Amino acid sequence: MQQVLQLSPDHPQALNSLGTHALGQGAFDAARDLFARAAAADPGEPVLWLNLARAHRELGDEDGELAALDRILGIDATHFMALLRKAHLFQRKGDTARAALHWGQASAVAPPANQLTPDLNKMLTEGRAFAFEHQQRFGSAIDAAMAPHLEGRSAQETRRIRAAIDAALGRRAIYANQCEGMHFPFLPADEYFDRDHFPWMDEVEATTPMIQAELRDLLDKGDEGFAPYVQYPSGYPESKWSELDHSERWSAYFLWRHGKRIDAHCERCPQTAALLSKLPLADHSGRAPTAFFSLLHPRTRIPPHTGVTNARTIIHLGLIVPEKCGFRVGGEVREWREGQAFAFDDTIEHEAWNDSDKLRAVLIFDVWNPYITPLERDLVSCFYTESDATGLNPQPED
Repeated sequence: MQQVLQLSPDHPQALNSLGTHALGQGAFDAARDLFARAAAADPGEPVLWLNLARAHRELGDEDGELAALDRILGIDATHFMALLRKAHLFQRKGDTARAALHWGQASAVAPPANQLTPDLNKMLTEGRAFAFEHQQRFGSAIDAAMAPHLEGRSAQETRRIRAAIDAALGRRAIYANQCEGMHFPFLPADEYFDRDHFPWMDEVEATTPMIQAELRDLLDKGDEGFAPYVQYPSGYPESKWSELDHSERWSAYFLWRHGKRIDAHCERCPQTAALLSKLPLADHSGRAPTAFFSLLHPRTRIPPHTGVTNARTIIHLGLIVPEKCGFRVGGEVREWREGQAFAFDDTIEHEAWNDSDKLRAVLIFDVWNPYITPLERDLVSCFYTESDATGLNPQPED
């Protein structure tokens, strides 16, 4: 390599090879100078800057190491080794905030574990733990600092700022609407709606014993109106719904379906039907309202999914709720409680589970999104009516 340099003094590969040899001999000053010359000769090659950073590290020159690593990130901002080494450097310097930030960035671009050496895997694992612990400490400090400002405020008043803080701290994600059908724009993408939007909700909850009685009568008499909620045609491709397809583990007893009142079922549950008839149910021609008893059998989970349109709001009223049942909408998990109702936007990813050994049952129905004006409600209904009248729009299938 020395002979190569005699012929070409700025040959980057020869300089790099000699620098690597000097590192192995412990001649760190010489290695630094050789790597610096190699990097100057070929400044677009990250490996040369990475070797220079190592030589500076061996010499205890943190500023020189940082400058070399920054040159790599100027070439490729996602360079895994540069991010990892920069995170380690900040951790050694005691700059915990920047160390945690770069450990997170390194983790985001890290190759699979089986492609890393044991030493790199160990360093990355320890770095992730360091970043997690730092984030926990930072979160605790923020919580303590914000507590006096939030004290005396209701959960309703502070729900959004708490979600914003949790999102900023990486403790939760913010979910957007994903509509399978009509996406009504410019509406708040709220996971759970404030119950103040629904002044009739107290009346619904007050009728819980009556609704429970009608449901239990159906269950006791083995009414054949219950059917699997998921029913795909034969030959439908494998999907997240395959496990529940035509399965009674998630069953429904419809009172309204696709906008049509099922008279026979409503006659079996006259008081529930009468209550629903008084409510501002969604009116989407041939599509809504929908109202039904939903049964989730023991040890059953409904996978994460999204609904058809955010023009409506889904109401759940807990009727039979054993322990170990839960419901997640976006980043918030709630438990059903017998006699309590809540409203949510089903076009935000949601899922449900019954991990108990008993049946879970809720009444589900849809009403208009509270942020839609009366005029917009009329126009939405007109849109569905007119789109169906063309004969070109597919209709919902039973």
